[in-house]
Amino acid sequence: MGVVMDVPFLSLRDVNARYVDELKAAASRVIDSGWYVMGDELVAFEREFAAYCGSTHALGVGNGLDALSLILRGYKEMGVLRDGDEVIVPANTFIATFLAITANQLVPVPVEPDPFTFNIDPERVEAAIGPRTRAIMPVHLYGQLADMDSLGALASQHGLLLIEDAAQAHGARRNGRRAGTFGHAAGFSFFPAKNLGALGDGGAMVTGDDELATHVAALRNYGSEVKYHHLYQGFNSRLDEIQAAMLRVKLAHLDDEVSRRRSVAQRYREGIRHERIVLPQVGVEESHAWHLFVVRSSQRAELQRHLSLQGVQSQVHYPVPPHRQPAYASLHDVPLPITEQLHNEVLSLPMGPALDDDAVERVIDACNTFGGMS
Repeated sequence: MGVVMDVPFLSLRDVNARYVDELKAAASRVIDSGWYVMGDELVAFEREFAAYCGSTHALGVGNGLDALSLILRGYKEMGVLRDGDEVIVPANTFIATFLAITANQLVPVPVEPDPFTFNIDPERVEAAIGPRTRAIMPVHLYGQLADMDSLGALASQHGLLLIEDAAQAHGARRNGRRAGTFGHAAGFSFFPAKNLGALGDGGAMVTGDDELATHVAALRNYGSEVKYHHLYQGFNSRLDEIQAAMLRVKLAHLDDEVSRRRSVAQRYREGIRHERIVLPQVGVEESHAWHLFVVRSSQRAELQRHLSLQGVQSQVHYPVPPHRQPAYASLHDVPLPITEQLHNEVLSLPMGPALDDDAVERVIDACNTFGGMS
């Protein structure tokens, strides 16, 4: 028999159990309505999520990748972007960030991160700006906002678009502003494991740009503003009514859940003391939404085995960076040593709003006894 994982990495059942009656009522409301796509629940969620972010527009789409892809496609339809334009992107990110760029016949230019915050390094971004650069797409990795002041200044100085990949940053904020409002537009994911997770797939783009919102609203719906009249060669990428209703329930609890994540992260950062475990650094504590709590270890495999034997489940986000994937063979020779080191060392510890204090202590004790140390 295998080891029983007393502390799972993330139990979505436990996360959603606290709101199960609200979720069931919301589902029943949609079922009884007889309207299941592009209806009142979506309109209400879009209004509520835009207000939560502090933006003018939120448009629900099929998933987080589509959110980013549709933003870029919208700018192409507006004539702001063209085939072959370059988009600066963090090298250490999930592949979806790259996929959104190349799906639009644009060119990703990967840039190294700060090795301590994991987010894209503005100084390296500045060095990467060239004659074909048209946009910067920072990722708020693991829930911590990138250095948007510096990146915003660079974008303004060079006349570039600033597009946030906020797929992991629901609830992150700095100086009263939330993720999704620092750039020209932002893409969010509502994959079930996200801070704001649906009970299926989903995503949204957020923007204060009226023209972009108009284009994306049509593009997500077969390129149509009026039924059977198609302005563009669009997509079918629509957040359905059931998921919109689920997200409305969970949005009301998001700040409380992020607060719990911050509490767990603080306890980890205070309690884990091991010379072979490097804790994440936080630029501004207020800003971090703690989608993931990611440590580093040069002995990751051994650490992960040790945690497993202690009944603590962990995961690797992400074992292979995009530029080393077969899908991006043309980037294999790009020298990105910091990114590759991070991908060899990062390990995500259990994190979530349903993690109780006893489980947190179990994780801390398991980390501190790695290799017989205490």
